[in-house]
Amino acid sequence: MVHLSVLDQSPVPAGSSPATAVANSVDLAIWADRWGFHRYWAAEHHAAPSHAGPAPEILIAHLTARTTGIRLGTGGVLLPYYSPLKVAEVFRVLEAIEPGRIDLGIGRAIRSGSPEFAALRWDAPGAEEPADFVEKVSALRSFLAAGPLADGPHAGLRVMPDVTGQPEIWVLGSSVRSAEAAGAAGLPYAYAHFLAPAATRDAISAYRRAFVGEEPKAIVGLGVYVAETEQEARLLHTSQSLFRERMTRGEVRPIPSPQTALDELGPSALEPEPTPDGQWPRYLVGDAAQVAQRIEEIAEGAGVDEVTLLTTIHDHQARLRSYRLLATEFDLKPRGIDGAAAGPGSGQTTGEHYVVRDSWSAGDTR
Repeated sequence: MVHLSVLDQSPVPAGSSPATAVANSVDLAIWADRWGFHRYWAAEHHAAPSHAGPAPEILIAHLTARTTGIRLGTGGVLLPYYSPLKVAEVFRVLEAIEPGRIDLGIGRAIRSGSPEFAALRWDAPGAEEPADFVEKVSALRSFLAAGPLADGPHAGLRVMPDVTGQPEIWVLGSSVRSAEAAGAAGLPYAYAHFLAPAATRDAISAYRRAFVGEEPKAIVGLGVYVAETEQEARLLHTSQSLFRERMTRGEVRPIPSPQTALDELGPSALEPEPTPDGQWPRYLVGDAAQVAQRIEEIAEGAGVDEVTLLTTIHDHQARLRSYRLLATEFDLKPRGIDGAAAGPGSGQTTGEHYVVRDSWSAGDTR
């Protein structure tokens, strides 16, 4: 059985606002909980017009009161920016609020030399060269442990508040190096296949070889785009295609609409992206049955029993529908209110689906 989870980057749709993107994230988490997803992780981005989530720990604190059973966490806190003590304090508070339901996903991807890097590390000594990530992870684990620290430079320090348990720590990465670091630390590992699909198999294998501890635990992060038909799903995915194209030119802008994507990229944007031999597709695009089959193939091939799904769609209702269709296809058990498997994204409470114009299918290049 494959567990399905949600990774949310709080995308800002073109023509909307970052505040609306945050509200959309809250809405998605609530419905993901009701539809039976296993986890909801909020990502961290800074100074990006395309993404509205610089403080995922605040978002998940809010969601503890708005959800019932889904695990809540960060995907992830960018640890090089911060003091491990402060991160530990924040997540001890979250654990006190919602014991046994908090994940602390940590990542190392930062933009060294950028204005936000300098601002976030304003008073840090050696601000241009953050402390070694492995060293910071070790300190974070010490600060999360119960009782006062026994030795080291912080001996005698008692981190508050006292809590019975700890949040579950996950290392997030997109390289063999990060996989080896997670394994050597004996921590669970989440690999971002949607960022670096060529290395997915090698990274998961490297993690298991390097793992020190009782049992390795890994998740693969997949980009998925699901609709009632494959044609509609491919139209929704054109927004991501144009977003990535713009990123290669150094343009960080809100998520474009499918119509804008077709206007700029032409009808070829509706074609499947080529996948190198022996590699899983970067994005899974299609109807629910098609995408579910590929998810199961990747999970089996990687030897994992959980995947986290990232869906970057311009229209919020279409994004909800993508997750709902997969929840139905995988027969997830709804939580909370009666009829939770319906609701937003069900086709009952939303507007019309996106429809590909026949003129584009015929090769019209207007």
